[in-house]
Amino acid sequence: MNLAIVQARYASQRLPGKVMKKVLGRPLVGYIFERLKFSEHIDKIILATSNNAENDQLADYIRSINFDVFRGDEKDVLKRFYEAAKYYKAKNIIRITGDCPLIDVTLCDKLIALYLNKKVSLAYTDESIAEGLDCEVFSFSALEKCFYQAELISEREHVTLYMYNHPEQFQQISLSGNGEDQQYRLTVDEEVDFQVVEEIIKHFFQIKKDLKFSFNDIKQFLREHPPLLNKNGGVIRNEGLLKSLRDDYKVVK
Repeated sequence: MNLAIVQARYASQRLPGKVMKKVLGRPLVGYIFERLKFSEHIDKIILATSNNAENDQLADYIRSINFDVFRGDEKDVLKRFYEAAKYYKAKNIIRITGDCPLIDVTLCDKLIALYLNKKVSLAYTDESIAEGLDCEVFSFSALEKCFYQAELISEREHVTLYMYNHPEQFQQISLSGNGEDQQYRLTVDEEVDFQVVEEIIKHFFQIKKDLKFSFNDIKQFLREHPPLLNKNGGVIRNEGLLKSLRDDYKVVK
């Protein structure tokens, strides 16, 4: 089974409760699930969140829109993913984070097809792809190896970091965009990110009345509205990962 796991929790240092912030009456996290439904390669979509009570509202919402919820360790996200994938008997896992409400399902399907065709352990969108369209596909066997071998706190918090740190153990392939796509920031980490995404969703829902708009559609819209394109351009990419690496240490076993 190809299992898509959306990783999300209510807490956020920079924008608390961001996954439940609403646009047109729908929480941001709901847009991820509704857009992933159009995938031709994903068999099941679930939320993986933590057992902390603050995530009850998030879990209840996802169940209300008819998706499964798996709850696990708050800080050891690798453990949470491994237990979820094992529970659902996944063969391949598609990892999406909860700060990517504009995830492009066409791009995800392209990455999954590349992964299956090349028979690698890990396929990922590289940094030439716009931030906020990030997607990774990896095998259960690769995830299991990470679960048992990863020792750094950063590798327990960031699910696939052990794979990137040990390319000799995991055959990898990346999907690249064109050079200009890096200028587009579609993730939600700061209030200014939310404002950009809110304007994009409102624009396309008024035109299309559905959620099938693509990254190419978004690019065209942002090119026509330069102030919106540049509004969140100063936010640092992957700031959470960079902080984890600065504060890194080994897990005491």
